[in-house]
Amino acid sequence: MQRVFVLGLIILTVPVCAWTFDDGDFQYWNNESVSKKINDNWKLSFNQEFRWGDNASNPYYRHSDLGITYSGLAKWLDLTLSYRHITEERSGSWKVENQPNLNADVKWKLWDVAFGNKLRLEYRNREDADNFWRYRNKLTIKAPFKLTKLEIQPYIADEIFYDFDVETLNKNRLFAGFSLKILKNLDGEIYHLWESSEKSDQWNDTHVLGTKLKFSF
Repeated sequence: MQRVFVLGLIILTVPVCAWTFDDGDFQYWNNESVSKKINDNWKLSFNQEFRWGDNASNPYYRHSDLGITYSGLAKWLDLTLSYRHITEERSGSWKVENQPNLNADVKWKLWDVAFGNKLRLEYRNREDADNFWRYRNKLTIKAPFKLTKLEIQPYIADEIFYDFDVETLNKNRLFAGFSLKILKNLDGEIYHLWESSEKSDQWNDTHVLGTKLKFSF
């Protein structure tokens, strides 16, 4: 099973690596989060993300996200209500976006392979720009094994974006990476992301090296 999953991961990521740097930008994204379990059903979480563009040399984006998660309906379902505050550089100036969002995380297993499907509805309240609703759907597949004492677990994922203002799918993200256990309450993640986005009837590719640190209590 390990060999089958690794082979599939290679098949899916080779096209990504082959097209890296052919078009668009190379970026670095870093996300750090902390979560606190209130009881068996409720959890609070906070995360911050910083992004560097222009070949990972220019900081152009940051967000802070505060959320509360309820897991009491079913073992396979988490519901999260959160608020995200975004500042992003556009046309030489920093613009603010306020983004409340509702998330549903569906989890299941098939042949010991873990699947996750995250559905997200967000309202984008943007400075000096149109406000609109956006739907996101991210499907994640995790390997049915963990490697070494760090519990390294490969995964692949794909996320689609649907903007209700233009009524079209205009962004897709393909992920390939792995998670690992650093300490008892600290997990990490390293991934490569291939983002294709449409603007002015043209598709542009962005390739991202991403890292995550997750503290849990």
